[in-house]
Amino acid sequence: MGVSGSGKTTMARMLARATGGDWLDADDFHPAENKAKMSAGIPLTDDDRWGWLERLNAELHIAAGKGKPVFLACSALKQKYRDRLTTELPQARFIYLKGSLELIASRMAKRKNHFMPARLLESQFSTLEEPADAIVLDISKPVDQLLEDFQRAV
Repeated sequence: MGVSGSGKTTMARMLARATGGDWLDADDFHPAENKAKMSAGIPLTDDDRWGWLERLNAELHIAAGKGKPVFLACSALKQKYRDRLTTELPQARFIYLKGSLELIASRMAKRKNHFMPARLLESQFSTLEEPADAIVLDISKPVDQLLEDFQRAV
């Protein structure tokens, strides 16, 4: 979890490969209305997110039934979102990809064809409630170092 541009999709893919697990990208499950709002530079409200979070929870339940690790790339910026995502999933853990506004803004400036505009990044940082119980990875480090840090933490 983390703000847009923090590397959630990259890490989910890499961790799934490293563990023989699966990965999901929460962006793939946003309804068209949510993507349209974000593309227009309008931050999502809690009401915009509830159905999406419930759908993600259902997908996590399906994935958990397969008996192998699953990594979900999802912003999950507030504790109540993380609680909703993990309803009846006691084995779920969060990995918080932490980085500075400046670093992430520079990464977002290089992205092409993504519906989330960089101008919404500040609203994500202001919404962010850092998790108290997550594995925290410093995204200023190289990706291979993040994998090592994750493996040491679990």
